[in-house]
Order: sequence, then structure tokens, then C-alpha cells
Amino acid sequence: MTDNHRIFVFGSNMRGRHGKGAALHAVKNYGAIEGRYFGLQNRAYAIPTKGHLLQTLPLSVIQRWVGYFVKDVLLGPTKLEYNVTQIGCGLAGYKAHEIAPMFLDLSQDKDSPVYFDRAWNTFLGINAKFWDPPI
Repeated sequence: MTDNHRIFVFGSNMRGRHGKGAALHAVKNYGAIEGRYFGLQNRAYAIPTKGHLLQTLPLSVIQRWVGYFVKDVLLGPTKLEYNVTQIGCGLAGYKAHEIAPMFLDLSQDKDSPVYFDRAWNTFLGINAKFWDPPI
């Protein structure tokens, strides 16, 4: 699959300010759009982990946003593949064991077009596919 079909999935804030970490990398390298806090943006996909006041969102709210991402993957173009960063585990401050299991539905399907940060390998099961993020 070409890089044009690889989508960089990152954690965002609900202001759509992509000024640090994976969000800034998404702007510089994948076309993430300032002001947009959720969804597909060129070759990037934002999942909110912080709120409008830049406060960390509760896990239950992040889970809901991850659920929307899962639906988009399952209903979206089949030619796309997604590289998921450790959303919520950087600036939002959560641990991998709190966030990674939110993606189990995608990681258990061996035909899933989703690849996860290798740091999550102990949390996602034997069918999960991994990548090594550049940041």
C-alpha cells in the first residue's frame, strides 16, 4: 500500500490546536488541519483526548470518540490503512493499559486495516498489527 493510503491517527484537543507532539507531526507531515479536532483530515485522523480548555478528557469520553473512529474505519474506504499513535498517552497523560484496549475490536480482526504503535503490543492480542512511529 502506498503512503498516500496510510492515515496517521493522533490524539487531538477539541480546540483543534495541533501545536505539540503527534498532533504537530500530523500537521507538518500528513495535512492535519488546524481548527478540526476530529476525523479524517487529508492523510491524518484526529481523535480527541483533551477538551476545549485543553483539559484531559475522561476515559469514557475518549472511548466514545474511539468508537466513532472504529465506525469510520469499518464503514470507510477499504483502500485506506491507519497507523494509530499512542493517543492519550502523551500530553493527555493516560497509560497504555488504559487506552489501548479501547481498540480491541479493530486489533482482533486479522483483516483490519489498522496498525498500532508497537509500544501497545502487550495490550492488543495476537492478531494485532504494529508499526514503528517516527516520533
